[in-house]
Amino acid sequence: MALLIASEFMPVSLLTPMAEGLGASVGQTGQAVSISGLFAVIASLTVSTVAGRLNRKWVLVGLTSLMGLSLALVAAAPNFEVLMAGRALLGLCIGGFWALATSVIMRLVPASDVPRALALMYGGQAIAAAFAAPIGSYLGGLFGWREVFWALTPLVAANLVWHLIALPSLPAHGQRAIGDMIDLLRRRYFLIGLIASMLSWGSAFTLFTYLRPFLEQVTGVGVTGLSVLLLALGCAGFLGTWASGRFIKGDVSRLLRLPALVMGAVTAGLLLVGGWPIAAGLLLVGWGAMNTAMSVIWMTWMSQNAEDAPEAARGLMVAAVQASILLGSLIGGLLLDHISIDAVLIASVALAAIAVLIVRDGRALLKPR
Repeated sequence: MALLIASEFMPVSLLTPMAEGLGASVGQTGQAVSISGLFAVIASLTVSTVAGRLNRKWVLVGLTSLMGLSLALVAAAPNFEVLMAGRALLGLCIGGFWALATSVIMRLVPASDVPRALALMYGGQAIAAAFAAPIGSYLGGLFGWREVFWALTPLVAANLVWHLIALPSLPAHGQRAIGDMIDLLRRRYFLIGLIASMLSWGSAFTLFTYLRPFLEQVTGVGVTGLSVLLLALGCAGFLGTWASGRFIKGDVSRLLRLPALVMGAVTAGLLLVGGWPIAAGLLLVGWGAMNTAMSVIWMTWMSQNAEDAPEAARGLMVAAVQASILLGSLIGGLLLDHISIDAVLIASVALAAIAVLIVRDGRALLKPR
């Protein structure tokens, strides 16, 4: 999981040199790499149905192989078309892995160990979030952005071998019905929550995708300073993961507006004081902690309000997250190219404000009892 998340978000720390290497604007490059979000949406909604009768071990092996191929295509990309093809393949991996992860874990360990196993999985996500961006930025400055992607391919190959050796046979237990997803979308409380979560994540990724251009143009940091600030943001994610696991319990409806509220406020703060590196760093620490807590808050809401169709709900939530990545990258890229980097942050704040207004006190997002 750590390799998958690192592959997905590595371009964030390399956006400027990638744009230069491909002879394009930063906004265009951001939109190109965001194509993974579109294909992740498609995969998350269809993987259980398409692969319904296939052994889950071989589905995971196939997805890992695609991840290696996607990294090679991105690293060798001579133009935008090849770059987008590589990112599209990665999107299929992202959507497929996230949609199947929970159900596979439930089959690999005893029921009593499932929470700990899930914590380990999200720990891999936190590790990637903490170190992928700063390491990518630093190594990209030393060796070049293509070499960073090439360096990931042997790690994926080793992971593929481990899948073949360690994973037991996981015969299919049947297909997830598309009807379950349609039924969930007909429930007003779930649909409202899904829209609010998309806007919350969309706000986050509008900022995150174009954070490097902001830190370079407004904060005025070089590669070293950029790596330090990204590392601070990522390490704060560990704090957010720890705090959310320790303190988020019971009904989370009152917490649903918290991520958009806090992260929107931080983004507004960057607009005001982002020119000072220390102030920007402190704000990014708060943003990073809330970013990881957001996943726990919204996934807990899902588990509490769609317990009768957990697999369908998981697929829809994964699709919502990936659609928000696509939305944030697309809007941000257009604003960056045609207006300014400040316009990108203003759009992020606007999406967060709409999410807060939709959630309100969270009661409308609760399943009727």
